[in-house]
Formats: sequence, C-alpha cells, structure tokens
Amino acid sequence: MSTTESTSTVEQAVRAALATVDDPEIHKPITDLGMVKGVSVAPDGRAHVGVYLTVAGCPMRETITSRVTEAVSKVSGITAVEVELDVMSDEQRTELRRSLRGDAAEPVIPFAQPGSLTRVYCVASGKGGVGKSSITVNLAAAMAAKGLSVGVVDADIYGHSVPRMLGTTDRPTKVENMIMPPQAHGVKVISIGMFTPGNDAVVWRGPMLHRALQQFLADVYWGDLDVLLLDLPPGTGDIAISTAQLVPNAELLVVTTPQTAAAEVAERAGSIALQTRQRLAGVVENMSWMEMPDGTRMEVFGSGGGQVVADSLTRAIGAPVPLLGQVPLEPQLRECGDSGNPIVLADPESASAQALRAVAEKLTVRSRGLAGMSLNISPVRK
Repeated sequence: MSTTESTSTVEQAVRAALATVDDPEIHKPITDLGMVKGVSVAPDGRAHVGVYLTVAGCPMRETITSRVTEAVSKVSGITAVEVELDVMSDEQRTELRRSLRGDAAEPVIPFAQPGSLTRVYCVASGKGGVGKSSITVNLAAAMAAKGLSVGVVDADIYGHSVPRMLGTTDRPTKVENMIMPPQAHGVKVISIGMFTPGNDAVVWRGPMLHRALQQFLADVYWGDLDVLLLDLPPGTGDIAISTAQLVPNAELLVVTTPQTAAAEVAERAGSIALQTRQRLAGVVENMSWMEMPDGTRMEVFGSGGGQVVADSLTRAIGAPVPLLGQVPLEPQLRECGDSGNPIVLADPESASAQALRAVAEKLTVRSRGLAGMSLNISPVRK
C-alpha cells in the first residue's frame, strides 16, 4: 500500500472518530452538524482537524477541543493532534438552525404539538417558602440520574433560584434565533437569571412575563426531552395562566407543607386546573417532619396538610389526585441546594432523598406515548 493510500485510510478513520464526538450543547455528532471544517494527516501521523464553532466566543470551545483531541488520539497511526477552531458563517448557522428546527418562520413550542411525547409538569404552590424549587431541582436530578433526558424552566421570573440550586453559572449560547441551554447534573436548564447582570431584580408586567416564558419554551433548543419541569411562581397569577395557554397538555404538581394555612392556599393553586382544564399529577408534601436522633419524628409544621389538599382536589376535580410523597425536613436538603448539588445526588441514602426519588419514580413510571392525548380524530358515520 502506498503512503498516499495509507494516509487516506487514516483520514477516514479520523473522520469516523469525529462522528463519535457530540457537541456539548446540541448533543449531536459534530459531523452531522457541519462543524468539521477539514481533516488532514501528515505522513508522520500528525493529524490536523479544523472545527467550526457555532458562535465566536463559544463557552464550550475548550470542551470541544478536548473531546476532538481525545477521540482522534485513539485512532491507530495518529501520533499527535492539532485542533484549529474557526467560526461558522451566517449561512452555515442558518443551515444549522434549519437542520435542527426546520424552516418555520416563527419558533413553535414543541411540547404543545399534538405529537409531542414529552411529559410536562408544572410545579406549583399556593404560597412561597414551601420548598417548591427544591422539589423541582431534586426531581429533575433524580430523573436525569435514571437516564432520562430532562429539562427545567425556571418560570419563577421574579424569584428565580434554580441555577444556584443546580450549581450552574453558565450563560446560554445563541445560534441564529436558537438558545442553547446550559446543563448541570445532566439537566438542561434555562432561567431569566442567566440573562440579568448580577443579582438584579426583574421588574416586568404581565405581557413581558408571558413573552419570556414563550421564549423559554419556543426559542430554546431542548432537543428530545423525556420530561420538562416548570418551576412556577407561587399563586395563580400571570405565569400560571400563560403556562396553561402555551402548554395546555402540561400537568400540575402541587407542593404544600403540612401546615393548615399552607394547605388551604395550595388548594387554590391546584384548583386552577378546573379553569385551565389541566390534569393534576398529584400533591407533594414538603417539610413533613424532622427525624430526631432517638428515631422519633417532630412534626414542626403540623401534620396531614398534604393529604387534605389531595382529598380536597380529588373532590373538586372529580378524579383521583394522589399524595405522591412526603419529604422530611432535613438541614442537608437546604445545604445541598445552597451548594448547587441536589441531595438526591449528594446524599442519596438520606430520608429526604429517598422520598424525592420515590416521587420521581411515580412521575416517570408511565412510558412515553400518545395515551391520553387528543389526536384530533372525529368519528366517521357510515
């Protein structure tokens, strides 16, 4: 075999290796995305690989470089790897957007389409301070740990806290009109906090809130998600109404504490399903009790609130609304949230982590499919 033929064979092997390298944001092979600019291999085995970045200043440039280097280095006959980075032209970015999103003039919300197989859960509460965001983050992390593709929308525009609880400070990358969401603990996440400087307050009225939520759902490239969780703000205001309009097939997951006052307010949050015609997935009771050193339980906020909410909503809706779980009050749960490492990952054997995983299991036990969906089919008379 000639040297030219040998080099050509190695180049083919290098291209095959590049097909195993996924873009860290889009999660598809860089060869399929048109990101490989060129490949050449010198007679002495030195490989030169040109890679297009989607945008200048791409935050994932080092990750892409290391992934390409690692993959190509494993090819037999390669002695060294040099990666040269370039940036896509406007035409290339347009083609990339078309390959991912199609030619639609306006972005559509994929989760609202009749054929969507993504389960969408809106995590709601009647009042603040019941641990709704902690529940959302831990459910997402538990689902992702099971191998599911999971996304989280921090829809609490005024009180956003999900990025901190997931431990990410990354900013989204914009390609054409698509927003690539950062990822933490295997969970894709988007939040208004990723677009505001520092800890600035968001001072918006209703229409702006609706538009922001619409962009999070339509402009963000989520890929093929198994589950999407929306962390809603407390109460039954603009965002709750907008969510029902934008994703009518979303299911409500109501979070409460055992306290009677909190339970009464949680009932109101759940009863919005009567007006929006959304399905109620169930109720989660947080801060149910504190485990004492002697094995007894201290019911700091009383008891029974979660079951009361579930029973009340069952009567109001006319369909079973289960109490999915009771999560104990543990200092570690708060500490893990502050450190950005969800307790279901940091301390999986803790009582609260086990309770949260059990809730996640109940929410994901149904396989993806069209059961229960409206297929827009009308009976035909013979």
